[in-house]
Amino acid sequence: MRKKYFASLISHIYLLLLCFFAVFPLLWIIISSIKGKGELTGNPTAFLPKVVTLEYYRHVIFDLGFIVNIRNSVIISLATTGIAITISALAAYGIVRFFPKIGTVLSKVLVTTYIFPPILLAIPYSIVMAKLGLTNTRIGLVLVYLSFSIPYAVWLLVGFFKTVPIGIEEAAKIDGANKIQVFMQVVIPLVAPGIVATAIYTFINVWNEFLYSLILINDTSKMTVAVALRSLNGSEILDWGDMMAASTLVVVPSIIFFCLIQNKIAGGLSEGAVK
Repeated sequence: MRKKYFASLISHIYLLLLCFFAVFPLLWIIISSIKGKGELTGNPTAFLPKVVTLEYYRHVIFDLGFIVNIRNSVIISLATTGIAITISALAAYGIVRFFPKIGTVLSKVLVTTYIFPPILLAIPYSIVMAKLGLTNTRIGLVLVYLSFSIPYAVWLLVGFFKTVPIGIEEAAKIDGANKIQVFMQVVIPLVAPGIVATAIYTFINVWNEFLYSLILINDTSKMTVAVALRSLNGSEILDWGDMMAASTLVVVPSIIFFCLIQNKIAGGLSEGAVK
């Protein structure tokens, strides 16, 4: 009994230490963002602030216009996620129900696009967007993100749609439902956890994307948060307080959002793994 208790105690201490080391950088950023002026440079190793202030947040949001960059990222991320999930759900359902053999091969071919590093396609994308007149536009950035998001989303959703028994759809057709009604009212509710998981994964990837946003957008009023955060680091005089506040605004919302829906992600992925 004592051995089990001691082993359990050691395990919990070990896990707490790992958790502390994982959370400490984020905690350091948050605490540094609320320190008073001069504390970061005067005594950078001090953990607790002498004076708690939100001045850095006010300066970043209102004076530097970071709220505009947050809005841009929200618009681009939501648009990309909505379009990608709509197209991917239709494509995945068609692959599973109408073209199972060809579709399975096609879905594997689509996911091979992730083999190529993003920087390899930067020049071709820049040329295409320039010829289409979509450089420095949110629409152009959304189109680029869709070219990466849709193939992976299709590949993920194929696994979820395979879990839906064909008998349920046939029963709905016998009751008088057409193909659209079967898809929208029967199939979609059954694979909703998988769709939510895929949508969240797509949203977070787009929110954190940096390379193509940096290449295709040069107007500060259209920059995403990732590029805006990098621009603070590239300024002549780096204010670490502003950097910490901006980093908190970028990272913390996605972490909170992920914590709230992590059960749906785990449940959706586990259901998609069942063939």
